Amino acid sequence: MLVPHLTTALSGPILDLEKRILDAMPVIEHWLRGQWQDHVVPFYCSVDLRNSGFKLAPVDTNLFPGGFNNLNPDFMPLCVQAMMAAVEKICPDARSVLLIPENHTRNVFYLQNVATLQAIMRHAGMNVRIGSLLPEITATTTIELPGGGSLTLEPVRRQGNRLGVEGFDPCAVLLNNDLSMGVPAILQNLEQTVIPPLHAGWATRRKSQHFTAYDRVAEEFAKLIGIDPWLINPYFAYCGKINFREKKGEDCLAGNVDEILREIREKYVQYGVKQDPFVIIKADAGTYGMGIMTVKDGAEVRALNRRQRNKMAVVKEGLPVTEVLVQEGVYTLESINQAVAEPVIYMIDHCVVGGFYRVHTGRGTDENLNAPGMHFMPLAFETTCLLPDREARPDSIPNRFYAYGVVARLALLAAALELERGLGAVSAPLSMANKET
Repeated sequence: MLVPHLTTALSGPILDLEKRILDAMPVIEHWLRGQWQDHVVPFYCSVDLRNSGFKLAPVDTNLFPGGFNNLNPDFMPLCVQAMMAAVEKICPDARSVLLIPENHTRNVFYLQNVATLQAIMRHAGMNVRIGSLLPEITATTTIELPGGGSLTLEPVRRQGNRLGVEGFDPCAVLLNNDLSMGVPAILQNLEQTVIPPLHAGWATRRKSQHFTAYDRVAEEFAKLIGIDPWLINPYFAYCGKINFREKKGEDCLAGNVDEILREIREKYVQYGVKQDPFVIIKADAGTYGMGIMTVKDGAEVRALNRRQRNKMAVVKEGLPVTEVLVQEGVYTLESINQAVAEPVIYMIDHCVVGGFYRVHTGRGTDENLNAPGMHFMPLAFETTCLLPDREARPDSIPNRFYAYGVVARLALLAAALELERGLGAVSAPLSMANKET
C-alpha cells in the first residue's frame, strides 16, 4: 500500500517544529523513558491528531480504542510485542483474559475491532474469551463477520467477586466498553484486575480533566526542547450547567468561545497565520463524534436553531449533555484523494503500534471528521513512529510519523496523570486557566 500524500509535507512552519523534535530525539526519548518509569501508563489508547501546517496537536484521547481493525496488518507483530509487555506489567501471571466489549452487536465494524483485539492477545499467549453485558445474550452466540471469520460472545457470570463466562475463570478483565451508561454492578468490587480502571470510563472521566493534565505535559515538554507549547497544545475552557434545549448556560458558552478566539487570534498574528480562528464545542464526556459543533463567533451559540440544539443536547445512549469543552479548533491540511483527513495514532502500553487516517469526503478542514460518512485508511508506515531518519528531510515520511508518535505519547502521558488522580483531579493547567461556571 502506498503512503498517502500529505499536503502539509511540502511547506509550512510545521517543518521547523518537526526539525526541533528530530534534533531533540535522544533527549525526548530519555525524558519519556523517565516518565514511563514514574507513571502508570494506560493499557491502551488512541489519539486523534490535527496537523494544520503550523501546529500539530491532539484533539481527543480515547482510553477504550475501538478501531484495531483499521490498523495495518503488517504491524501485527509490533502490536503483539507491546501487548506482551502491557500484560506482564499489569498481571505478570496472567494466562487468561475476559474481554468485555461495547453492546454494538449490530455494528460489524466494531465487532471486527473486537476480533482483531482478541487475535492480538491470543498471539501474545493469552487465552481470551468475550463476555457480553447484553441481557439478551443468554447463551453462547456466534456472529459471522464480513470477509470471513466470526466472533463468539458469551453471557458474563459473576461468582462472588470474580467475573467470567461458563467454564472460564480469567486472571484479568479487559474493558473495551467506555461505560458511558455508568458502571454496572456486575463490574464493581471485583478481586480480579480490571483494565482500564473503572474510573477511566465516561461515567466519571471528563475531557476537560484530560486536557488540564495535557497542559502540564505540553508545558514541560516545550521547555525540554525549546518551543512554544501552543504549537502542540490547543487552548480550551469548560462550561457546566448547560442545557441546549432550554438555552441554559449560553452566557458561559458564548463568553468562552469569544475568549478562546481572542487567544487564538493573538497567536495567529504572532505566527503570521492567515486563516480565521475557530473553536470546537463538544460534550465533556463521551465519544463517537456526537455532541460536536464548529463555531467562529460566540453569537453563533445564541443563534442555534432547534435542530442544532437537539443535535447538541444528547450523546451516545441518549445521555443529556450538561457539560461542554470549548476547544481551540485546529485546522487539518492533510488530504487523501482530495478528501479531508486526520491521523489517529494507536498505542499499547507506551508503544506506538500503528494508526490510520480518518477520512471524510463531506467535511471541511475546520470540521469534526468523526461523523457518519467517514472511512479509514491504514497508515502504511515505511517505518514505525519510533524510527525516524535523522539524515532525511524533516518532512520525509518516517520523520512526519515520528512527530505524530511523539505528540501522541504526550497525550498518553497526560492520560496517565489523569488516571493516577482517581477521578482525574489534577492541579490547574500551566498554559491556560480553565474557566468554569
